[in-house]
Amino acid sequence: MKSLWREAEAKKMVGAYARQGVNKDLALRVYTTRLLGGDPRLVLHGGGNTSVKTRMKDVSGKTIDVLCVKGSGWDMGAIEPRGLPALRIDALQALRPLKALSDEDMVDAQRGALLDSTSPNPSVETLLHTFLPHKFIDHTHSTAVLAVTDQPDGDKIAADIYGDRAALVPYVMPGFDLAIKAAEVYEANRDVEGLILLKHGIFSFGETAREAYERMISLVTVAEDRLKTGRKKVFVSAALPKKIASVADVAPILRGLVADNDGASEPKRMVLDFRTNKAIRTYVNGKEAARYSQIGVVTPDHNIRTKNWPLLVAAPDAGDVPDFIKSTKKACDKFAATSHKYFARHNGKRDAVKVELDTTPRVILVPGLGLFGVGKSASDAAVAADIAENTVNVITDAEAIGTFRPIPETDMFDIEYWSLEQAKLSKGAEAPLARRVAIVTGGAGGIGEATARMFAAQGAAVVVLDRDAKAVARVADDIAGAAMGIACDVTDARAVRRAFDHICKTYGGVDIVVSNAGAAWQGRIGEVSDKVLRQSFELNFFAHQTIAQNAVRVMQAQGTGGALLFNTSKQAVNPGQDFGPYGLPKAATLFLMKQYALEYGVDGITSNAVNADRVNTGIFAGGMLEDRAKARGLTVKEYLGDGNLLKREVTVDDVAKAFLDLALGRKTTAAVLTVDGGNIAASLR
Repeated sequence: MKSLWREAEAKKMVGAYARQGVNKDLALRVYTTRLLGGDPRLVLHGGGNTSVKTRMKDVSGKTIDVLCVKGSGWDMGAIEPRGLPALRIDALQALRPLKALSDEDMVDAQRGALLDSTSPNPSVETLLHTFLPHKFIDHTHSTAVLAVTDQPDGDKIAADIYGDRAALVPYVMPGFDLAIKAAEVYEANRDVEGLILLKHGIFSFGETAREAYERMISLVTVAEDRLKTGRKKVFVSAALPKKIASVADVAPILRGLVADNDGASEPKRMVLDFRTNKAIRTYVNGKEAARYSQIGVVTPDHNIRTKNWPLLVAAPDAGDVPDFIKSTKKACDKFAATSHKYFARHNGKRDAVKVELDTTPRVILVPGLGLFGVGKSASDAAVAADIAENTVNVITDAEAIGTFRPIPETDMFDIEYWSLEQAKLSKGAEAPLARRVAIVTGGAGGIGEATARMFAAQGAAVVVLDRDAKAVARVADDIAGAAMGIACDVTDARAVRRAFDHICKTYGGVDIVVSNAGAAWQGRIGEVSDKVLRQSFELNFFAHQTIAQNAVRVMQAQGTGGALLFNTSKQAVNPGQDFGPYGLPKAATLFLMKQYALEYGVDGITSNAVNADRVNTGIFAGGMLEDRAKARGLTVKEYLGDGNLLKREVTVDDVAKAFLDLALGRKTTAAVLTVDGGNIAASLR
């Protein structure tokens, strides 16, 4: 591992923050924290922390000694000065003589010591940073250090490779007790450059930001060098089927089986994130995967994101998918039963009685394919997948030099159900479309773009489909939340299949499809060419069928229902002059919606349509808006708003809201929701 310190970059950051009133110490603390947080071999998703002891003014203007330490919820790779809240050192040091301190009292004391009461909660390891005397302190969960110490004799290995450069701290649950123990170990070994927290991570320290950072790099390199020597071959492959089912076919099955679906309420779906590479496949294919993958997490704080063990399923035989479904259902049931027993064994034994967490796995290992992260959102799934990848690397290295052995199960339970760790995951009420994956065709503009934005704002992972690659990328990048853009011609059946396969690989499946893409062709029906009419049918009817076919295929594999939503248009029920080439396929699409409702309601799939009229979108480009107004003897202003019963112009957001309402309805199907401001001539009869 090489140092990434660059003197010019450090000076530039100091100068930039000085103009914002941030002192040099804190600016350099931000700089090296980002260096550490940007390397997944050192830090992953909230793991690790850093601090600096400096001087700042309190509310009275008095300059005092403070500790700036990473705050809860901040990503070390992108941290800002506010992510390192300042605490009064004297208030924290006053806790050192105590013989015991509850977690709740520790949190209260730390918050009471904050210079700014609006700051984020300081790290649970704040007192450890306080009780060590050094100006700059760095803490990471280095994969190399974990591979060395997650061994039956990890203490001996660590002592051998570090000698007097680092002192060893036995595993103690984070908090006051660990802070005391780490301080005692240091005070007995004052010449060390760092502390190795067995089965947990590593601390380094120094009087400058550079010294602490480069000591971290140097100490981690020692562990990396040890992992390069005396390695043995690991993970001999088990026998696999001749042909493995595809990720696109397997993902919806897994997603459905891990969902909490009682059939009465909306299923509690999960989002998936697939990962694979040579190392992952070697790991999941191993004959002994049931041993090394089920022992526990590589560092304690991982289990709040991944639980203590993954779900291990059988290799999916492409020639016998039903058997894979059957065996995976059994594996899921066993996972839940094992989780219940684990909770029962430990609940209330060393602490207050807890409320059992859900038994849904957060990582799935699939021989022949790779692994899936599982989460309540796309971001949660990605975090679980990142940690799972990291776990593969650590256990691979640990098994190569010995035998992987993490902290005992009792300690894992204490961390998993520790209120201070659970607080990291606590969120408010879930958004209405949370846990759902939504596809919007024609999503790069007009009604489609508005719908994609609204669905994302309501918590869905959104996929924008459109022919215009640049516009797709623009909309997806601009949407807040999980969003992906795919350039796709919906009239190309093979392109549509590829798009759905990619979505299944990315998010695990599909829950909502807004089949919105369309375009308007004009002409007198007795005179229009076959070419024009067939073009219109390809986009305004057959493309809807292709999208819906792929959607129900995935939804049936998931077994958790879904929603099909079609954009029909007033032309489906009330034809306009010279608009037959557009209205005819739209009328067929209205019938198509009802057919899907009839045939797939038994699968919990709703099928509905929005009948929107006179919405000023790109479909009216090229003078079409003026032509349609003229055909009805109206001005453009009258056509768009003044001519409806409510005297209100219908916007793309109004139509998007209609799609949202239908997406949320579990007991509405074969329905048409009209959004036109009121037009009796165009209303359904």
